[in-house]
Amino acid sequence: MTDIKLETVVRQPLRVPRNRKAGALLAAGGGVYFTAEFIAAAAWTDPPYSYTYHFISNLGVHGPTTAVGQFMYSPLAWVMNTGFVLFGLVTLAGVVLLRGLPRGRRVVVIVLATLLATGGVLLGLFPGSAETTVNGAPDYHGLGAAVGFISGNVLAILIGRTRESLGLSRGLGRALVMAGVVGFASLVAYGVILALGTSPVIGLVERGIVDPFLAGFIAVGVALVRKHRTGH
Repeated sequence: MTDIKLETVVRQPLRVPRNRKAGALLAAGGGVYFTAEFIAAAAWTDPPYSYTYHFISNLGVHGPTTAVGQFMYSPLAWVMNTGFVLFGLVTLAGVVLLRGLPRGRRVVVIVLATLLATGGVLLGLFPGSAETTVNGAPDYHGLGAAVGFISGNVLAILIGRTRESLGLSRGLGRALVMAGVVGFASLVAYGVILALGTSPVIGLVERGIVDPFLAGFIAVGVALVRKHRTGH
């Protein structure tokens, strides 16, 4: 009986490992993105950048230029583009360091994080204006956005569904799944708006695709760091 109890005590930390480093990186990844977005948007003052109307990618276009029906002039475009790249790479590092996921699920999660990082790098290296697709050049920025939109939301749902193996709360797991659902619903709405032309809330709808799963990653990161500090 004593041996069984001791075996249970020894195995428990292995079943739900402490993911402090992974948590710190996941929180940092989302934090880098939101910080870069805020700084780049604050520098865009003539006319002021609109979070509800302008595309996110506009912040990475120095300009001045006009594309997709919108005027683009981001004085600190390099900040946003650097944020895109760093967000993807830091998030990937955090996911790779995650311990406790079942082997098959871990492979899928790492593949999704790799796709998300690839999307972030493409967004940063190929600013989102019509200038990137002149002379029939491939739209690498659009590809990066599509890959990032889909992989980020699937990743949020998958982590939410696997929350028990990471020692996350049921509420956080449900919130992650909901973030992914909201993201995909916003993606559908975004596609419809683009097909119809434009809308004064296109920027807000686009952020509905991205912001929920980013906030979810930050929440997961904070929860994992706190779990390490408290030892629970």
